[in-house]
Amino acid sequence: MLKYLIPLYHPEVNQWTPQARLLRWLTLIWLLIGLVVLFSASYPVGEANFGDGLYYFKRQLIWAYLGLILFNFLTSTPIERFLKVSPYILLILSGFVIATTLVGKEVHGASRWIEIGPLLVQPSELIKPFLVLQSAIVFTAWKKITYGQRCFWLGIFGITIGAILTQPNLGNATLMGVSLWLIALIGMIRLKYLAITALGGLAFAAGSILSVDYQRQRVLSFLNPWRDPQESTYQLTQSLMAIGSGGTWGSGLGLSQQKLFYLPIQYTDFIFAVFAEEFGFVGCVSLLLLIMSWTTVALMVAHQAQKMVNRLIVVGAVSFLVGQAFINIGVATGALPTTGLPLPLISYGGNSVLASLLLAALVIRVARENTEGNVIPFPRRYTSKKNNFNQKRSLNRG
Repeated sequence: MLKYLIPLYHPEVNQWTPQARLLRWLTLIWLLIGLVVLFSASYPVGEANFGDGLYYFKRQLIWAYLGLILFNFLTSTPIERFLKVSPYILLILSGFVIATTLVGKEVHGASRWIEIGPLLVQPSELIKPFLVLQSAIVFTAWKKITYGQRCFWLGIFGITIGAILTQPNLGNATLMGVSLWLIALIGMIRLKYLAITALGGLAFAAGSILSVDYQRQRVLSFLNPWRDPQESTYQLTQSLMAIGSGGTWGSGLGLSQQKLFYLPIQYTDFIFAVFAEEFGFVGCVSLLLLIMSWTTVALMVAHQAQKMVNRLIVVGAVSFLVGQAFINIGVATGALPTTGLPLPLISYGGNSVLASLLLAALVIRVARENTEGNVIPFPRRYTSKKNNFNQKRSLNRG
């Protein structure tokens, strides 16, 4: 059992399929890049605020270690076991999400965290793997479950997303809504229901943007980032200057200038800008190729999945991980309005690292289970002919 506590070692990895091994290595490389970039981006802030440049990096290492232990556990455990407990864990975490809106700790103007002793827990991040598991169960068995069961789970999903929206966290709420919609789409839910849901979600998001001042300001800043570079568009303009300063090859690891108290929250939401400044266009393309490679292999796993529930799990995990990554990058480059979504496996945040590693582990577990062969019986006709042939051989010998 102790061998599973070594984070980069797995005793069964040589028995995995090439797809599972490739996904594991891509995930570990993604995490390693994240740790290196976080070390560079957070060092000045840690030194200034805590007198320890490694303050954020050391905490991220602890969370990454815990996440890799869970990562090894998930990839070694049949996915059916997690499907059995996912309804209960989802309900518990949904309760925590609702509690966060009421008694959560406010950080940067948003109540997304609950203090549990010395830890800050963000339920809206930790709920993602279990939201994927439970939605895969619901939409796989959609035609078999009762109308009451459908309404119950859709209500739970809706209440959870609504609670996240009121924290306020429009980015995470949107990501969850789109991911659930994609899982339902692949689960062959009727298109008219999906169209109604999509229109309702768009109307709800538009209403939220129009009624909440800071969300409206972010959309206006996205449309014209240079209209107020010292106030409302300060974050975005500093991010664009950092990305532009990177040039082709970048300034080099640790040599970003914008992270020196020009670019706000440079170790979380805008960490991609620091990466772009230090590693340049070539580094950005390499990171995008890494994420696209992970996505391609994961979608191949989904296509080859024999069970619909496994296919939906992979679709949900890819939607959350890759969707969140591209939203974060889109925000940093000015292609999307500013949101508070971290860059998976790269931005600082223990809850985000845990959730991202669990989502990646679910995909790898499905890749492993795709190779489990089914025993195919010979046709009776062929079997009877073979038995007759054996009987004739025994009579001739006799």
